[in-house]
Amino acid sequence: MGTAILACQTIQQELTLALKETGKKYPVIYVESGLHNTPELLHKRIQEKINRIDNVETILLVFGYCGNSILGIKSAKARLVLPKVDDCIPLLLGSCKTRNNLSKEMGTYFLTKGWLDNESNLLREYERCVERYGRDRALRIMKVMLGHYKRFILIDTGAYALENVLPETQRFAETLHLCHEVVKGSLRLFNKLLLGQWDEEFLVLEPGQEATLQDICSSGLPSEVSQLPPHRSLGY
Repeated sequence: MGTAILACQTIQQELTLALKETGKKYPVIYVESGLHNTPELLHKRIQEKINRIDNVETILLVFGYCGNSILGIKSAKARLVLPKVDDCIPLLLGSCKTRNNLSKEMGTYFLTKGWLDNESNLLREYERCVERYGRDRALRIMKVMLGHYKRFILIDTGAYALENVLPETQRFAETLHLCHEVVKGSLRLFNKLLLGQWDEEFLVLEPGQEATLQDICSSGLPSEVSQLPPHRSLGY
């Protein structure tokens, strides 16, 4: 009886690096990123994947709560462990506190290479709008979608070459007249999860126990921490 990982594909590069750093060789199953746009479908897919995992004692869920998609998730035979984070952004920054502090400074939209690799993201939506409506109307649509956001922050997680991403995010910020910054990320929560350091920052569900609304609400996460509907943030 061992351990398996179920994770969001958006953070595949960061998880791969964390596995290397911790020396763990757990098998990993990924859930496609686009499902974050529809939390009920993400919930269904996560539960389906869990139900198919057999002969393990523990399943590590590398997800945030993601629009309550984790609500009701359970495993009949295995322990489930996941970080107490609203979405993937605190995972990539290292803590909920860091994310909250950055968000308080001004309306902030967070980016990573994993987000750019996901075709259902804001930048691709802008390109589709330009193709369909023209640049002027596409810009107006983007301003409505972004609402109060004043800057993009690219999270440098150390899992990818920054120079391969930075020019694209800078150009996009300039196009939308938003500030652009780079902030150093952290794999601290990834490493704690992989190393079994499951303290108050993690939710541990024993076999048969399901994630409840109380579990999520008691995480200490402020309700305003969510950005756009789930995966338009990381933009998730």
